[in-house]
Amino acid sequence: MYKYLLVIGFIIAFAFTAHAQRIDTTRAPKADTVRKASNTAPGSFAPPIKKEKEYHPDSTHSPHKAVMRSLMIPGWGQLYNRSWWWVPVIYGGMGLLTSAVIFNQHYYTEFVTLSKYRRGSLPAPTKPTDKYYAEYIAYTGIPDQNIYDTVDGYRRNRDLSILGLLGAWGIQTVQAYIDAKFINAYTVDNNLSMIVTPTVINQPVYAQSVNGSYIPGVKITFTF
Repeated sequence: MYKYLLVIGFIIAFAFTAHAQRIDTTRAPKADTVRKASNTAPGSFAPPIKKEKEYHPDSTHSPHKAVMRSLMIPGWGQLYNRSWWWVPVIYGGMGLLTSAVIFNQHYYTEFVTLSKYRRGSLPAPTKPTDKYYAEYIAYTGIPDQNIYDTVDGYRRNRDLSILGLLGAWGIQTVQAYIDAKFINAYTVDNNLSMIVTPTVINQPVYAQSVNGSYIPGVKITFTF
């Protein structure tokens, strides 16, 4: 009798339990934790796409005009190229060279006259009003060879200053041509980058058996 009651009670309890376990339709389905294999390569392994540089020159700008203007007047070609900041640099350098030419030419003329006084090709000055009288008296105790060497020195410096002036004139003409060649030319490029990283520089110690010292530094890498 007790066995039958125990079996009936077990069946009733199982029925209530099965009835209470209803499916919750509002609950989100559980995600599948098994990842599918991807047929595409990871982004880190894909080769970067390099964008070609695109140049857009200004076809209305003439390098010939820039060259001719710079040959006529220094700095005019730079103004034509709208590079006005070159003008004070050009005239500053050429002004210094011009002053060097004038300085050396002045003393070259003076010592040439003194050397002629020493050689006797010109009569020596006897009055304070004579040309280079004060200089002639001041250099009386100087040997003749020193006067001749000074003449050569001032002549050489004058000639070098003239060559430097002509060279500066030519350089500013070339600069005007190059600047005009690439005026308003730019690139559309997304491959420009700069990376700054710390680094350590090994400084070897020569003629010693010890290791070199290490100096902290900064490494700058440009990518074009």
